[in-house]
Amino acid sequence: MQKHDSQADFPFGQAIVWQPNPEWMAASNLQKFMQKWNIPDYDELYRRSIDDIEWFWNAVLEDLGIEFSRPYERVVDLSGGIQFPKWCVGGRMNIVHNCLDKWQNTPTRDLPALIWEGEEGQQRTLTYAELHAEVEQASAALRALGLKKGDAVGLFMPMIPELAVAFLAIARIGGIILPLFSGYGPDAIAKRLSDAGAKALFAADGVLRRGKPVRMKPVADAALRQVDSVQHVIVVRRLGEEVAMQPPRDLDWQAFLARAGDATHTEDTDAEDVVMLIYTSGTTGRPKGAVHTHCGFPIKSAMDMYYPMDVKPGDRMYWMTDMGWMMGPWEVFGTLLIGASMVFYDGAPDFPDVDRVWALVERHRITHLGVSPTLIRALKPHGTGPIQKHDLSSLRAVGSTGSPWDPESWLWLFENVLESRKPILNYSGGTEISGGIVCGNFFKPLKPCAFSGPVIGMDADVVDENGRPVRGAVGELVIRKPWIGMTRSFWRDRQRYLDTYWSRFEDVWLHGDFAAIDEDGLWYILGRSDDTIKVAGKRLGPAEVESILNAHPAVAESAAVGVPHPVKDNEVVCFCVLRPGVNADKSLRAELMQRVIEQLGKPLKPREIKFVEALPKTRNAKVMHRVIRAVYLAEDPGDLSSLEDPSTIEAIRNAR
Repeated sequence: MQKHDSQADFPFGQAIVWQPNPEWMAASNLQKFMQKWNIPDYDELYRRSIDDIEWFWNAVLEDLGIEFSRPYERVVDLSGGIQFPKWCVGGRMNIVHNCLDKWQNTPTRDLPALIWEGEEGQQRTLTYAELHAEVEQASAALRALGLKKGDAVGLFMPMIPELAVAFLAIARIGGIILPLFSGYGPDAIAKRLSDAGAKALFAADGVLRRGKPVRMKPVADAALRQVDSVQHVIVVRRLGEEVAMQPPRDLDWQAFLARAGDATHTEDTDAEDVVMLIYTSGTTGRPKGAVHTHCGFPIKSAMDMYYPMDVKPGDRMYWMTDMGWMMGPWEVFGTLLIGASMVFYDGAPDFPDVDRVWALVERHRITHLGVSPTLIRALKPHGTGPIQKHDLSSLRAVGSTGSPWDPESWLWLFENVLESRKPILNYSGGTEISGGIVCGNFFKPLKPCAFSGPVIGMDADVVDENGRPVRGAVGELVIRKPWIGMTRSFWRDRQRYLDTYWSRFEDVWLHGDFAAIDEDGLWYILGRSDDTIKVAGKRLGPAEVESILNAHPAVAESAAVGVPHPVKDNEVVCFCVLRPGVNADKSLRAELMQRVIEQLGKPLKPREIKFVEALPKTRNAKVMHRVIRAVYLAEDPGDLSSLEDPSTIEAIRNAR
């Protein structure tokens, strides 16, 4: 097999394993869109979507039925430069009107808007009419507290119905939603609330994880001791335990709702008014607040669901997420704008048994399931028995995001959950994108780990260090044209936004991902390019090494990082988590080393392979390569606010 620029065989040279189903294509939202505009095929649609962005985004807004209280004069104005486009110019629209209000005189009002299940087995369903009524009441209660348009309000809660109600109520009054990871510590919460100047915070008393209570209100209290701006804290009793309350600042959820007056109207907002700040962590400095507007993030979310993922009214979407990760707001906005159902599960995905995810699919007739490759790698060792216990026929597709795939885990999911008939909609983009740059779809064939290509409307490319397009080799993922969901800069930090995305190539968005396009035009994301390892002038993505290690039956998961070398610039160091019962001996280490050498070549031989109990990950299951590297080198690991389990730092130190 031909090698490409001294890279591993993966991702190149793989066989196509899934072909589109003509019946599904004919019934798809995409096909209807193409018929409406007399577009003959998918490739022509994609070309037109990036060649004429004004036509395309105007057509998307029309197709999604987005209603404006005052029509926009022009869909996009680029007079301020590609970095700072203005969208829906002159238009007025509150996105909650389109999520809830407009459905109330239609049959959709009686469909499920939110289906919830708790770890302990509790269930609750809210129709569009019921969710609308609860959001109306909560928005009136916010106004009764003196909160108004432009005020930022934090959300520090697990995935429970009250979270969705509060989320939408903030936007309904014209406020700014500030989602926070439910696993954040006090410092991470305090930094984000302070930076946004938040006036209020919704917090839960706690959450159940693996049957044990994890208290959240004390964490919120500790954070608020560092924040001057927060005047109100609304506490939801998820655990039902007694918690310390600080009147008059703190209000129980029921007492909060009891304050609601008659001011239940949806605030009239400009289409470009800020609706949400989502903070992302950097390697240094304060967290970056991605700024999103009423006509930005929600529209991109719905478009990605509606076209590449083919989510239809009445479909049921469950993406395993936390509201502090962009996929939480993405699920809320996207499903409600389409008239579909969002499914929330508050609990561990393998509790009380490893079949919990498949049980959720069967119980709630989920049509679109979103998982991470990390979860599938954790479930795979338990075999197919947990899958076979459940009827998964409702599934139309499985989505995935969070980290790169290895072919073995991808195929295990494809063959055993999707019966080799339905697609894995691999999805990658980011908080600043409002969804995907690339995604699987129902129109293009698939290979293991592949993306069909860029999402329509996303003028994406893979380029070399000089900005020239490359094929059959690894390069940088870039975007050449603006799109409606792009962040409107970073909160109060315009220069940092420019430095982060626009400073490398003129008028080109550099996303920071390592990507490749193969001989059949299929795309691959191979990890963050700032995680790239350069060995003697050869660029190596961590995923290339990790896919080799993860293919060994003894390895559950792995991480590869680059460390300095006086001659070769860098060397590779690998960390492997072994499957239960596997003996971590010298022979296994030698066997793994030999595998890497055989597939990558001797010049890319790792310095060492170490065995470790766990890997540092974010709450959305991304392995934190920079943290592993820093701990290995005894350096400052930087911002750890998104780290799920602090004990994993010690695990790296104790690697053997």
